[in-house]
Amino acid sequence: MMKINILPQGTLAIYEQIVNQLKSAIVSGELKAGEALPSIRSLAADLSVSVITTKRAYEELEKEGLLRSVAGKGFYVCEYNTDYLMEKQLMMIEKRLGEIIGEAKQAGISKKDFLEMAKTLYES
Repeated sequence: MMKINILPQGTLAIYEQIVNQLKSAIVSGELKAGEALPSIRSLAADLSVSVITTKRAYEELEKEGLLRSVAGKGFYVCEYNTDYLMEKQLMMIEKRLGEIIGEAKQAGISKKDFLEMAKTLYES
């Protein structure tokens, strides 16, 4: 089973961090169609977060058609369209990157310095 890392001081809500990491695992093939996910309670205990948080993450992924709930059995990864999923992820990243670029411009960071920072972080 994949490892989910929660950053308590992160800019995203905890449930969003769980959603994004599970989406990435599905896109990369780390989580396969038909694979069972940990129970809501089990994941909450592993991550030291509330059951409500993990339930919200699973329900969000179910709404997006990435997970399906089987009564009494838990949540499973659905068959999915990888291209569609990748496009949705790219759109989300572009939006967040646009916000970060806006902040960098406001802070007076040059394009050259910004690109150097991005390159260093990407390669680390």
